[in-house]
Amino acid sequence: MTLEYKDINIFYTDNGKGNSIVFLHGFLENSNMWLPFIPSLAKNNRVVCIDLLGHGKTGCLGYIHTMELMADAIEAVLKKLEIEKTFIIGHSMGGYVALAFADKNPEMLKGLCLMNSTAEADSFERKKNRDRAILAVKDNHKRFIKMAISNLFRPKNRAVFSEEIKQLTKEALQTPLQGIVAALEGMKIRGNREALLKSNTYKCLMIISKKDPVLDYNSLIKQTRKAQVKVVEFADGHMSHVENENDLLQSIMHFIENN
Repeated sequence: MTLEYKDINIFYTDNGKGNSIVFLHGFLENSNMWLPFIPSLAKNNRVVCIDLLGHGKTGCLGYIHTMELMADAIEAVLKKLEIEKTFIIGHSMGGYVALAFADKNPEMLKGLCLMNSTAEADSFERKKNRDRAILAVKDNHKRFIKMAISNLFRPKNRAVFSEEIKQLTKEALQTPLQGIVAALEGMKIRGNREALLKSNTYKCLMIISKKDPVLDYNSLIKQTRKAQVKVVEFADGHMSHVENENDLLQSIMHFIENN
C-alpha cells in the first residue's frame, strides 16, 4: 500500500489486528527485512512495516533525509491508518528514526525497541566516516553496497549466511543513489537522544549484539545505565534479524506481551 505524501509515495504493509507494532528498517534495507516475523506477530497484533525515505518503494524528499523528516513521514502513515498508540521497533537507522518520532510524539508510544541501534549522536570520527562513505557512494555506489552489507555481519557468520547476504545485497542495490546519500547526510547530523532512555512514559528495549562491527558494545551498555531500558544481548553482529532470527522474534513477542 502507498500513501501520497509531499508529492512522493510512501510504501507500507499492514497485517493483522490488535496491538499495533511499527517496524522500521535500517540503512540500505527495506520493509522486506521483516517478512519472516509477520506471520507469527500478525496472529495477535497489527503489524505495520514502512519503507523509509529513499529506500524500498518510498521516494526521496530532497538531498538530506534527516531523522526528523523520516519520523514525520512515519507519523503521516500512522495518521492515515488511524493508529493513535503503537510499539515501534527500529533497526539501526530505523532506531534513529524511532527516537526522533518518540521525541516529537511520546504520547503515541506504548513501547520503543532499539535494535542494533544507539541513542548517541555520531562522534567526530564517525562523521568523517560518513563523509568518506558519501564520496565512495558517489564514486561507485554498487561497490560500496556490496562491501557494506557483508561487513554488517559477524566475520564468522559471513560464510554461514552467504545466501542471505547475496539477497540483502541484491535488494540494497535497488536503493537509489540519492536515497543513499540523503540517509548518510541525515544520520551524520542527528542529535543525541540518550535523555529519552532515562525519562519516558513508555517501555524501552535495546537489542545489543556483542560482536556488532558497527556499534561499540561498551558504549551501548553505558547508555542503559540509570536508564529505564530492558537489555537483550546476542552473541553475533549487526544483523540480528538474520543472525539471531528466532531469538529476536521471542524477544519482540515478550516485549509486546509484557506492556
